[in-house]
Order: sequence, then structure tokens, then C-alpha cells
Amino acid sequence: MLNAVAEPMKDLVPPPPSIVRNDVAAVQALFQRHVVPSYGRFDLVLSHGRGSWVFDLAGQRYLDLGGGIAVSTLGHAHPAITEALVEQSTKLIHTSNFYYHEPQGRLAQALVKHLGPGKCFFCNSGVEANEGLFKLARKFGHDEGRFEIITASNSFHGRTLAAIAATGQDKVKKGFEPMVPGFRQVPYNDLAALRAALSPATVAILVEGVQGEGGVTPARPEYLLGLRQLCDQHNLLLLMDGVQDGHFRTGRFQSFQRILEGRGDSFLPDGVAMAKALGGGFPMGAFWVRAPYADLLGPGTHGTTYGGSPLACAVALKILEVIEREKLADNARQMGDFFKAGLEQLARKYPAVIAHVRGLGLMLGLELTPDLPKLPGDSAKSQAVRFTNLLHAAGLLAIPAGSQILRFLPPLNLQATEAQEGLRILESVIAGLAN
Repeated sequence: MLNAVAEPMKDLVPPPPSIVRNDVAAVQALFQRHVVPSYGRFDLVLSHGRGSWVFDLAGQRYLDLGGGIAVSTLGHAHPAITEALVEQSTKLIHTSNFYYHEPQGRLAQALVKHLGPGKCFFCNSGVEANEGLFKLARKFGHDEGRFEIITASNSFHGRTLAAIAATGQDKVKKGFEPMVPGFRQVPYNDLAALRAALSPATVAILVEGVQGEGGVTPARPEYLLGLRQLCDQHNLLLLMDGVQDGHFRTGRFQSFQRILEGRGDSFLPDGVAMAKALGGGFPMGAFWVRAPYADLLGPGTHGTTYGGSPLACAVALKILEVIEREKLADNARQMGDFFKAGLEQLARKYPAVIAHVRGLGLMLGLELTPDLPKLPGDSAKSQAVRFTNLLHAAGLLAIPAGSQILRFLPPLNLQATEAQEGLRILESVIAGLAN
């Protein structure tokens, strides 16, 4: 007897037409017609990547020192991530958080090990992690009528309504007033200003260990230690946004651990937001809460549909495994020191172009001088955007931060030859401007 041949399934909705001319103009036209224009995009249309390199549709290769804004922990198309995705997808992709599954428990255990006694909540992004910390603080102070969270000028905590209220940059608030109440900003690294800003309504302080969008500015050790002391004195929660500067980017799991080496080994905040590099490109966020407060958000007080899925947790666990096996925290220190030394050498050689270099590990910032020469036909207003466009033309990706600063946030497995190539490309562009 012959086997029956199943009829092909009919499409309920006709598939979209394929791109006949797979070129830059065709892809950009799709975006212009169908994608909300909320991003200022560069003209590049990328097609694929491998390691620290990405390629555009024309086959042009770029050294990616932006890392998807500190996301691409292991670079592009890392086989370990692919393996974790494929293996877990054959078992269980999603269950909802009504049920237990091993990958989430194991990942929480691993993160707690890197921080200290406490518990984790899993979500999908950095801003969701920060929202969780906002709710933790509100819950903590609710019975006493305390709700105010003090953050820092020039900070960045995301783009939800609460997060832009927490962010210390006016440009992200514009057009979305009135702001969600309960947030105030004071100057970063200024303990006296923060102390003076405390009010009877204050319940928590939220800071970044290294301000990323704000220009790659690290906290001073005295500032962090003073914050902990201040919070202990006034019964406040000390919360840290480790979304961009965390997950070994500075050479330690969290930036405060690197900043306080040898000075504050017992230092712990009360909550830490995580995302970006946690999933290495797979959307994932989390926040950790210190033991005394880890059960404040009980059943029904907070939730997420997708957060902490078996698939996401399997990827995050695999990334942690690779980081440990290949000693990538040490590599972040070594390559960071090497690249920073190279940037500082360029700053000394070309003072008319580079004003300052700062940062820790593989989270580095290059501040441009305010009077770079304007190039013919260059209409970009931001110095950082103009400079980034020049780098693109030379084959290098970096991330602007404000109008004067470029960020370098490469994969944690960046190789010495790649760092050298990055410095070579940078000098070729800088020398052209200097001349």
C-alpha cells in the first residue's frame, strides 16, 4: 500500500513579497514605509557577522567595537550560543512563570553566587529590570509613605515613562511631560549634593557604577562607599543600574566590584538591574535583590509573560559557562587596558581631536574636542555622529554618547589583533582630521 502524500498547508494570510533587489535602498525603503521612525539610524544595512566583525549587504567588513551597545558578550554568531538555542528549543522554549523549570533556577543560583545572598527576578530588558527596582523601592517604603527615588544627573535608566523620569537627561524627557512623580536628580559623584537632597519621602538611591549613555564616567570609590553609609543611616535602599556596565564588562561581574577592589570587598547594594550582555543578544533582563528584601515582591506584586523562559535562561547559562572557561573577565581587563593605553597615546599625539579618554575594562569612552573641523558636505550636527560616520567609512563601528563622546563596548572575547586593528583605523581617521 502506498503512503498517502499530505497536501501542503494553505497560507491563511499571503506571505509578504520577497525583496527582489536585496540592496541597501530596498531594505531602507521597507523601514521608511513600515517601521516607526523612533531611531536615528546610520546608513549601514548589515547582513551577518562573525566574532568581532559584521558585514553589510555589499560585503564591506566592519570591526564591531560597539557590541550592539554592550550586548554582544561573545561577539556575533558564537557557536556556543547557537548550540544552546538549538538544544533548548528541542526541549522547552516557553512555559510561563506558573511553573518551575531548571534553567531559571540554575541561572538565579549563578547570579546570586556572583553578587551575594539574595534572589533574582527575570524579565526581558534593562528598562524592565529598572522598573522592577522602582516597584521594590515603592513596596519597601509604602507603609511609611516614602516613595521618592534619587538618581544622578546625566544618568540613563531606560525609556518607559517611569524610567525617563528617573533618567537625568532632559533630551529623553522632552515631549513626554508631565513626568511620573517620585524621582529627583542630583550631580553624579557628589555625595554632599545627594545628602542635601534627602527628604522625608526619600526611599532609595539609584546610580550607575559607570554612566554609559552619560559619557562613560565611572563612580569614585568614595562616592559608592558614602552612598552605602548614607543609605544605612537613613534606612534607604541602594540600587544600582548595571544594565550596561555589568556582566564582566569592566573585568568584574559588576562595575562596583571593580571600582572598589581592595577598598570595599564587603560592599553590596540592595538591588542590581541587569540585561544587555546577560543574554548576549537574546533579549533578557533580570534584577537581583539582597537577602533582607528579597521577598518584598510576593505573589501577585510583579510579573512577566516571557521573562526567565527556558530558552533565555539556557542561553544566559551558556554565556556564563564560556566566560568562566575562557577567562573572559581577565580578557576584558587586559584588552581594556591595552586599548585604553592606545587611546591615551592617540590623545597625546592628536590633542586637537581627542580631549579625554576614560573608562574601565572594555567600557571605554573617547571625548572629542569641541572644535573639530567641519568636513565638506557633512551636515550632521553632533561631533560624535560626524566622527562615527568617518569610522564607518573606514570599517569600524562605535557608539556615540551625547554630542562629543564615542563609546567602545566590544565583545568580551576581543583579540589583541582586533584591538590593534581598531587603533589603526582610529588613528587613520584622527590623522585625517588633524591634518
